[in-house]
Amino acid sequence: MRCGHWRGVPLDLAREAREKSAAPYIDRTVQCQLSAHEEGEHFGLLTDAGAYGTTLWLRWHETNRAQLVVLPDCPVAAPGSDGEGCCLFANHAKQHTWEDNQEEVSCPS
Repeated sequence: MRCGHWRGVPLDLAREAREKSAAPYIDRTVQCQLSAHEEGEHFGLLTDAGAYGTTLWLRWHETNRAQLVVLPDCPVAAPGSDGEGCCLFANHAKQHTWEDNQEEVSCPS
């Protein structure tokens, strides 16, 4: 199950995200895309970072200011020749998005 934490994207970070990507629009609120957790850092997907295999994320901790981070995509895919790729970033904690059979998970766009 996906984390239930949401975070509003501060205007200055939304502007910076638009400048760093080709996306004309950045969501004003993002949900943490990691598996359910209560403590630690949260990561909300913003957009592709422009460079192949990287994505722009909003990273936050409940007690710290949010920040933009560019992270490489997770290279792991589900077993099998047509295995679905993980929609998270490299070296993320816990399970890959395709391992969560509790709910239908698709990569946000």
